[in-house]
Amino acid sequence: MNLRCRRSTLTSPPSLNIFFALVFAGLAGCTTLQPIPTEAPTRPWEAAQLREALAQRQEQFHSLKAAARVNYSGPDGKSGFDEAVFVQRPDRLRLETLSLLGTILVVTANNKEIIGYDPRGGIYVRGQGSKANLLKVTKIPLELDEMTALLLGLPPVDARTPAQQNGNTLIFASPSGRKDTISFESNQPVPTKWERVDARGQIELIASFADYVQTPAGLFPSKILIESPQQNKRLEIRFQEPELNVAIPNDLFSQQKPANVKEYPIEALGK
Repeated sequence: MNLRCRRSTLTSPPSLNIFFALVFAGLAGCTTLQPIPTEAPTRPWEAAQLREALAQRQEQFHSLKAAARVNYSGPDGKSGFDEAVFVQRPDRLRLETLSLLGTILVVTANNKEIIGYDPRGGIYVRGQGSKANLLKVTKIPLELDEMTALLLGLPPVDARTPAQQNGNTLIFASPSGRKDTISFESNQPVPTKWERVDARGQIELIASFADYVQTPAGLFPSKILIESPQQNKRLEIRFQEPELNVAIPNDLFSQQKPANVKEYPIEALGK
């Protein structure tokens, strides 16, 4: 889901720029499941119903394995690519960017480190697992556990914290002044939109959840649209035949450096 990174301070080959342009491409796919029609609520939701539904969904969804298609647009242009997505909440992520010739990029993230490997360019990037390093690579101001939640169709909030209701919307306010707003504009108790506003009152991120499909784990949004108004960037995510709550080996969320590649530290990339 990289919304493109600024040029590194390293003297790096062009394939490294491709690496940063694609690093988070894994947020998309075309579903072969039939989405459930979304209809507006026939009556206002009660706050207790929404909080319970949100908490229940956070308990329902733990992991995701899916093929995906992403369409990106921003000031630097438009692009689309295929991706294999592996998510294990709260802090495991693997994205494989695919082409007709095979895998062209593998990104892994866990609670210890973030690694990106471009097999064709022979470039390997490694950094400590942190929000700061994840931001450098993805330009998305989220913790890893928030990103994994979002990819599973879960607004990244703690449903146990106090919230105010405004119509079919829950508003979670933090002591820092940040606000998370979650809308439930559906006849099913599922989130349809999440918006994060920073302490200055500016919108950081918006995510829309649509085309819900029925899975053994529950209703899952096969389409997720992520927008960054401040950066004027947009990602449309479509998942194909998502597999929820499947077992994924832990070693899939890390990578060993091949002997013949050059390693760059993420920390040296600047902001």
